[in-house]
Amino acid sequence: MGVYLLVLVGTTVAVTDAAATCGAWPACGDGTALPTTAAGALVIGHRLAAVGVGLLVLLAGVAAWRGNRSRRVRAALGVSMCCYPVQAALGAVVATNGPTAVLSAAHLLVGVVIFGGLVAALAWTLEADTGDPSDDPVTDPEDLSMPEAPADPESPTLPEEPVARVRAVAGAYFRLTKPRLMWLLCLVASAGMALAAGPTLEPRTVVLTLLGGVLSIGASGTFNHVLERDVDRRMNRTSDRPIATDVVSVRNALIFAGLLTVGSLVSFAAVNPLVAVLGLLAIVFYSVIYTLILKPNTVQNTVIGGAAGALPALIGWAAVTGSVGLGGLVLATVIFLWTPAHFYNLALAYKDDYARGGFPMMPVVRGETETRKHILWWLAATLVGAGVLATWEPLGWIYVLTTVVLGAAFLWAVVRLHVDRTESAAFRAFHASNAYLGALLLAVVVDTLAL
Repeated sequence: MGVYLLVLVGTTVAVTDAAATCGAWPACGDGTALPTTAAGALVIGHRLAAVGVGLLVLLAGVAAWRGNRSRRVRAALGVSMCCYPVQAALGAVVATNGPTAVLSAAHLLVGVVIFGGLVAALAWTLEADTGDPSDDPVTDPEDLSMPEAPADPESPTLPEEPVARVRAVAGAYFRLTKPRLMWLLCLVASAGMALAAGPTLEPRTVVLTLLGGVLSIGASGTFNHVLERDVDRRMNRTSDRPIATDVVSVRNALIFAGLLTVGSLVSFAAVNPLVAVLGLLAIVFYSVIYTLILKPNTVQNTVIGGAAGALPALIGWAAVTGSVGLGGLVLATVIFLWTPAHFYNLALAYKDDYARGGFPMMPVVRGETETRKHILWWLAATLVGAGVLATWEPLGWIYVLTTVVLGAAFLWAVVRLHVDRTESAAFRAFHASNAYLGALLLAVVVDTLAL
């Protein structure tokens, strides 16, 4: 995380031209012992921090060799150690000669390589120290057990009193929309709009886009409930869903989903036609491609299915610009990379339930040890993606501090997941992932609207 902090701070220094206030290396060369401006202090602080972090990287490498770690762990740390002086030399060239596109890209790339080497060493060390030899995954998804659903599922008793009955039924329809997904996906769309428009963002665009987003999420969730109703009855976590318990009929749920779909498309079309097309694509992708094709048939369902969560970023960008721009694509990539690091924690917590439902989730098919390692890989990829976004868009210090501090908390939760290997640890990492992305998206909105 020290290396990650250096990469993000270096990126921000380059974007804000703070380096121009300190045009020498290693000191600023202005004839004073200490920098005289805040920007100069930032640059010197960055260089001093680089020395401290470099010592930590060196100590990690020494510890790996003295501790007889595996060859791949030592090789990964060796790459980071060898690249570190290269990174320092590039920083010196940038400071003395001024930044260029090639130098800045090389500086960022070497920083990412150092970060990647450390993450690889951590992942392989945790795998060796905490892996479970008795982990026995299902190697063939066709071997997943599919127990029969109860012949007569027990339906909840609705209240006799009219008002209470209406409330109960209304609550059931509300559950069909999967409201817990709405706040985060609406934040994704909001971040896309803020990145595209900045302080000039129009309230009308925000209201219509978010209204269409809420309705499309509700439609997708309802279609998902309908299509998975038989499987839901087999799983403890989902056996009480409204359609699985016949509180809401399939016919009424389809009508409800259709109305939500029409409403979302009308709201999106009032923004522009591209947003309506992307909104329809999001509904179809989640309801059909993910629910019917990916989820029951491939262990990569979570990875590929991440495109459904990434689409709101493109919708938000297109709502402002009328096109799919590179900034929106970079934000969508961050969401795509975050999805496995987020959802694999839930898959670990409900591993047995997913096996009962016949879903080839990563913990079921590849085992818990492999899943925990993949969570760390995808978390690292998410952090790199967040760093690229800071390079691509002029984001400020709120964003940098958020991704570093919350990213460190997320990483801590994932490391604890490797060590504890419990359901509560999986839920802790799951909630940490939610907190990280939610705070990151809020930081995008605040930084862009404040510029």
